[in-house]
Parts: sequence; C-alpha cells; structure tokens
Amino acid sequence: MSEQAIQYEAMSYDDFLGYVESIAGQVEAGDWRPDFIVGIGRGGLVPGTYLSHRLDIPLLSIDHSSKVHAFSDALLVHLAACSKLGERYLFVDDINDSGKTLARFRALLAENGAVLENIRWAVLVSNIASRASVNYAAREIDRRVDKFWFIFPWGALASSAAREKDAREDPSRLGLQA
Repeated sequence: MSEQAIQYEAMSYDDFLGYVESIAGQVEAGDWRPDFIVGIGRGGLVPGTYLSHRLDIPLLSIDHSSKVHAFSDALLVHLAACSKLGERYLFVDDINDSGKTLARFRALLAENGAVLENIRWAVLVSNIASRASVNYAAREIDRRVDKFWFIFPWGALASSAAREKDAREDPSRLGLQA
C-alpha cells in the first residue's frame, strides 16, 4: 500500500502579519493584559516575537519541540510560581492542532499551583475539534474536514523530507493511515 499524499497550505508572510495583528487587536480589545508573552518553541517563537514587538510586552521563550522536557518543565514550574505572585502570561504557539502541547503545559502549570486566571493562550490557527481551547486565535479550522498541513513562513526553508516527517508524526491529525 502506498503512502497517502499530504496536502500542504503555505501561509504567506502577509497573512502571518495579519494574523499577528488580529491577535494583538483581540488582546487590546479586552481588559486583560499580560506582563509577558511566552513563545512556545519552536513554532510559537516567531509569532511570539512579533506579538511582543507589536504589543510592547517582553518576550520569554520555552522550548517544547526538542522534547527535552526537563528544560521546559522547570520553566513552567517557575512561571506557575510567578503567576501566584500576580504575573500574567500569554502563551503563544503557531497552531493548536491536536491540543497535546497546550494540554501538557496547562496540566503542568495547574499541578504546580498556577493561578490560571493569570494565564492565557493564543495561536495563529486553532482547530475547533482540538481537545484544548485557546483565548485568542486569528483563524479557526476544523481538522475533521480540513486535512492540509500548514507551512508557516519560518518553516518554508525546511526540507521536503522534514515537512513530511512533521506532518506524519501524528497521522490521525490529517486523516492519514498509520
């Protein structure tokens, strides 16, 4: 049996800027303002940086894509403690797809006593069928019907083999056979 082809959707730089502007506008329209933007590595670092500049809010970064959990976990424990002191954090990622990353981060923050009212979540693209929800999203998709893999501007330089590997990491996301 041959592998199913993956459909890719490239996000233009202009669309990316519009998505950042959309999230910034949503944050500015509300009565909650973070003390720090937290870019989730790797995909949330670029949007987090742009949002940090746009909103004039300092940027912190936390790695997830390397799967060196001891590093990210220690930082999440620290942020949980700081949230108890009143600091507010807006976590930013590129996409809320399956919700695994957000669910993992939320659970670790909660286990360490974070004040959850001081933490919010923003993504460029959010899957409405995800197991995790976000506070701010520029675009919504439904993975039950939208089966394309996004190529964000910062991922445009990745090799086709790397894109393919990332897209196939969780075959159920795109309706692929395992």
